[in-house]
Amino acid sequence: MTKNKEKRLIAGVDEVGRGPLAGPVVAAAVILDDLLPITGLADSKTLTEKRREILAAQIRQQAVAYALGRAEAAEIDEINILQASLLAMQRAVEQLPIVPHHVLVDGKFCPKIQCSVQAIIRGDQTVPAISAASIIAKVARDQEMRDMDRLYPGYGFAAHKGYPTRAHRQALQNLGVTPIHRRSFAPVRLMVNGEL
Repeated sequence: MTKNKEKRLIAGVDEVGRGPLAGPVVAAAVILDDLLPITGLADSKTLTEKRREILAAQIRQQAVAYALGRAEAAEIDEINILQASLLAMQRAVEQLPIVPHHVLVDGKFCPKIQCSVQAIIRGDQTVPAISAASIIAKVARDQEMRDMDRLYPGYGFAAHKGYPTRAHRQALQNLGVTPIHRRSFAPVRLMVNGEL
């Protein structure tokens, strides 16, 4: 990685999975290579699944460095979803094989990390490195939820990725709560407490 030795390394960071009733919150940190620009980077939510997967492969191949971080459902229940999201971001940055000089984070809040950090609202729409992190995190989490679908059949995790769809809520009522469900989230909490 000597080609970037003299340059200021800036990492983009974003997370996915704040809204689901099940599964981890997953964050990614990406340091893009200015000499290898990637066209089509955007907020992962605005891209088709196929386009995200193509871009994710390109990002993994061309980025100076990238890493994932996560917080599990139990951690989300313990410290709340905002703190768990920040923890996942912190872990992603700490997993980078290269220490960045500066970190740009999507949103309003900054995780606790060793270098300078700046939060940018809608950064996943305007900052390529944050867009790249958004895509990497989304593709990784979606794949994990497809794996969880095989582990916990009947919930439809491959389709809804843990989000509170009607089908997911119905499956919760029919099948009960799994170990990957977030017990602090209202629909799950009510189910656990026998109020549904």
